[in-house]
Amino acid sequence: MQTFYRDLARGEQVEYNILHLIQKKYPNAYKIKGYCKDYDLFIPEIKAGIEVKSDEKSKYTGNIVVEIEFDNKPSALSTTKADYWIWYDGECITFFKPKDIYNCIEDNNLSVCSFVGKGDVKEKKAYLIKKDMLYKYAITKKNIKWD
Repeated sequence: MQTFYRDLARGEQVEYNILHLIQKKYPNAYKIKGYCKDYDLFIPEIKAGIEVKSDEKSKYTGNIVVEIEFDNKPSALSTTKADYWIWYDGECITFFKPKDIYNCIEDNNLSVCSFVGKGDVKEKKAYLIKKDMLYKYAITKKNIKWD
């Protein structure tokens, strides 16, 4: 459980870091308080929800984990209402539209994997997508490093 809380705190810090970047262009953008399944950030100026994902382990694995189910229930990409997904991989932030993530999965005929993630006690289903493959479908990518 200790891993879960550490990862949660790190994920929230990444959300705030991305929020501060977004606020340079959209000053009214804000973080959704508490748990919100739909998205993490909202930009009123363009009425857009943002889902923020952090996968720093991808620096070592070369894969981005794109979850679609947790505990036998649809989740993440399969239930998203966000207009954009932003991934932080420990080296850069990459912006996607969810439909483009689906296009990557379909275009490359990717298969779902099942596993119990570190810090989890229940199984998830996800696509493990090579970063180089997925990033070809990105809207934009910015190199960035936070402490």
